[in-house]
Order: sequence, then structure tokens, then C-alpha cells
Amino acid sequence: MSRTLVVGDVHSCAAELSALLSCAQPTRVILVGDVFNKGPDPEGVWRLVLEWGVESVLGNHDLRVLELAKQGDRRVPVAALDWLSTLPLFIEGEGWLVVHGGLNPDGETTAEQAVRLRRWPDDTEDSNPFWWELYRGDRLIIYGHDAVRGLQDHRPRTLGLDTGCVYGGELTGFIIETGEVISVAASASYRSV
Repeated sequence: MSRTLVVGDVHSCAAELSALLSCAQPTRVILVGDVFNKGPDPEGVWRLVLEWGVESVLGNHDLRVLELAKQGDRRVPVAALDWLSTLPLFIEGEGWLVVHGGLNPDGETTAEQAVRLRRWPDDTEDSNPFWWELYRGDRLIIYGHDAVRGLQDHRPRTLGLDTGCVYGGELTGFIIETGEVISVAASASYRSV
């Protein structure tokens, strides 16, 4: 039986990713982006990506890692940079779609919205609604990028998996075929919010 595990923002937390993978025993792994940056063990995360054949969408911190590498600040193995540069904005399956930030609830989603969107039409005002409050599509949208709010389970429409592992929270995953949400506690708080 297929077990597709979608995992929230990893941010170089290899120990937690390893624990989640061991617990879930997935046949397919998809990350919601922000694979590297901030956390303690980018090399360990890269080893897990290779070992498990991990897929991912592009996150805003993945873009930052690529930008920093162009300036000579290489935070991940060279092969990981090549992998990051090929990541799509979306991965989709039957009845679901994975994106890092969010979707434009009114039409076409730009690359910027896909990696950074939280509120609609933007994050300039706290009174602006979250994009997922306005989303009315038929597919389950699985996303990250919002550690401050933690798990955002608004199924059947949306599911936010960023539970702030790098900040001492949890690393959370979702098994698509069973609907199960699983989490492992962070080993430490690696960064402050």
C-alpha cells in the first residue's frame, strides 16, 4: 500500500526528519519547502533526501540558500544546491496539491505567492484574511510557511504543516492515503522566532 508522507518545514532538522521517517515508514516523501537554512544539520537532511528519494516544492528559505550560494555563502552541499535549483512550485496528485506558501484564491498563483503568501492579498495588514480562509477549490492544499500559527487543519480544503520544529516545536507530517497527521518533538530549540 502506498504511504505518501508530506512533511512540514524541515529547516535542516535532520534528527527530527529521521525520526518522522522512521515512524511513518512512507513509500513516498514530499517536503513543503524550506528544506535547509536556520537549523543545525543541512548535511544530515541532504543524506536523508538522497536515502529516501525525497521530493520537495520550493520554499522561500530554499530561494535564500540559492541566493546566498551565489554570494559565496554555501550552506549546503553543492549537490543539494543543484537539487534545490530544480524544485517545482507545486507537486500534485489525485485530489491534493502541495505548495510552500499559498495559493491566490482569486486566480493564477504567481511564483512569489507560491513561496511567500500567508494573508490575502498580502501580509501588510493583520486584518487581511489568510489565503486559506478564502480558498474554495476542490483539492486539499497542503502547505507550510506559517510556524507562528502551528498546525492549521482545515480539511477537507487546506492543511498547514509548519509546526515550528526549528524553533523547538514539532516536525509534522501527513499521510495522504490514511489522513493521519503525525508529529515528532524537536530535540532542541535551534532558533528563536
